[in-house]
Amino acid sequence: MLAALGKLMSLRKENENENFSVDQEGALACAALMTRAAWLDGTLDEVEERALRDLMMKRFEISPEGADEILKAAADDLDTSNDLYRYTKDLRDNFDADERLKLIEMIWEVVYADGVLHDFEATLMRRLAGLLYVDDRDSGEAKKRAMHKLGLRV
Repeated sequence: MLAALGKLMSLRKENENENFSVDQEGALACAALMTRAAWLDGTLDEVEERALRDLMMKRFEISPEGADEILKAAADDLDTSNDLYRYTKDLRDNFDADERLKLIEMIWEVVYADGVLHDFEATLMRRLAGLLYVDDRDSGEAKKRAMHKLGLRV
């Protein structure tokens, strides 16, 4: 896992633009939460996989290979631990409110990538919003923005 995180940092671009200012653990935590959301309906289809990769590349300004590395590290970490609290605590401690809200929106994009919100996914989103200290109203607005980006009816 640490080797993958080291590679992630070496693959990052210089330009920070509007993207998160994250450390290696923050990137892993984001990837782990998004990966967990993508697998929650029991399958990871091609659309969800592409959404995971694209979101990681865009937000963290990494190459496709870098996104694949961190997503693999996150999936491996999730296989050995089912503890979402560890990830959300790191993000609460290191991300400001705006960054956490952007993360919630990213996860909504992953959840809706297949066009369907499953009951388990809805439950996870409520739980994550609470653990990340994002209120219900803000999470609902992030959900609407994600659906709009994906061309889904709000």
